[in-house]
Amino acid sequence: MEYWPLKITLVSAEGLQDVKLLGKMDLYAEISLAGYPQSMKKTFVNKNCGSNPKWNFKTEFFVDEPYLTKPGLNLHIRIRDDGTFGDKDIGTVTIPVYELFRPDYADDHAVSYQVITSFGKPKGTLKLFYNFGDPKLHVVEPTMAYRAPGGYQATPPGIGYPPPQYAQPAYAQSSGYGYQPQPGYGYAAPPVGGYAPYSQPPRKSKMGGLGGMVRLLAGSFLGQAISDIGSSVAAYDDGMGDFGF
Repeated sequence: MEYWPLKITLVSAEGLQDVKLLGKMDLYAEISLAGYPQSMKKTFVNKNCGSNPKWNFKTEFFVDEPYLTKPGLNLHIRIRDDGTFGDKDIGTVTIPVYELFRPDYADDHAVSYQVITSFGKPKGTLKLFYNFGDPKLHVVEPTMAYRAPGGYQATPPGIGYPPPQYAQPAYAQSSGYGYQPQPGYGYAAPPVGGYAPYSQPPRKSKMGGLGGMVRLLAGSFLGQAISDIGSSVAAYDDGMGDFGF
């Protein structure tokens, strides 16, 4: 498919609506292919020009051949006042591209269009030159290649550039596989063989206090009994001694 260069020169405008109460307007123009915001071009600001700005601004667009012979693509021009507290619209011009196309217009062709205000009324005139350059063929860019093991290979269909490779932080390697967890993060690894089964501590008897008292009294009584037996044996020995035994 062919495309044609469309060269435009925005020359000037005159008799435009004056939206400034004090002083003169500072006007510029924006030109684009309607529906394609990325194609927008902007002239310089003509300071203190009032209602009759002059730019002589040159630019160029590329139009696919089907749009040259049928409606559907318009050249859109918007004139604005450069204000301190915000820009104001002065008026617009819309030109169907197919109306401009003439294969024999190799030289600049002068045209004038009425400027339409934001209220939908004509006010002022825009002058421009244009011409179409020689048609050119669309060139399909070759598919980019990326480095793969064993050499360069073409990018598979439906896949663009390979995803970017990001540098990974280095980790200290342990004797096994994987990486050594950094201190202070996560949980400690379980011991080899797993964790020991949980054993519940013995429950303390509610009678522990009374049992201890019984044991204390029994011990005291037993000690006293042993002491009494010892005293009785000693007294018996002494009595037998008196009888000559």
